[in-house]
Amino acid sequence: MSEHILHLTVNGEAQHVLVEGRKTLADMLRDDLRLTGTHLGCEHGVCGACTVLVDGAAVRSCLMFAVQAHGSQVTTIEGIADADGGLSAVQSAFRECHGLQCGFCTPGFIVSIESFLDAHPDPSDEDIREGISGNLCRCTGYQGIIKAVRLAAETRAATPQDMSAPDDAVSDARVGA
Repeated sequence: MSEHILHLTVNGEAQHVLVEGRKTLADMLRDDLRLTGTHLGCEHGVCGACTVLVDGAAVRSCLMFAVQAHGSQVTTIEGIADADGGLSAVQSAFRECHGLQCGFCTPGFIVSIESFLDAHPDPSDEDIREGISGNLCRCTGYQGIIKAVRLAAETRAATPQDMSAPDDAVSDARVGA
């Protein structure tokens, strides 16, 4: 099996990771970088539990090979928190509006909604339903999630976004992990 050294930035930290060519981004994040907030549900790109941001776009990490992320900026649920380590507007809204129950789908929803709100800062309820349609939840009935997206959009509109640059610290300890 061929192995590749990937150079990418994950949650603002430069990473160099040795992976097999057939390894998915989800498996690399979970197994090699120990970022287990990215959940694996269906492993067919249907449920959205494995959603991460790659260069700002929401992607199903179970469908993407890790080597495809070479040179990219990847953000997982662990990298969504505010710069000061507090909850993001979306995370806070999920808590306040009871947008989660068991929590398995929550990381994928939060990452997807962060990307969605970047593109749709003032969404209608119809926009929200369309925006979350790629994520499945078996517990909530979606009403708390829709309320959370509305609240997060309002909070983001009222709060200036932090434009600070990510930390470029390099972690070579992950090579061959």
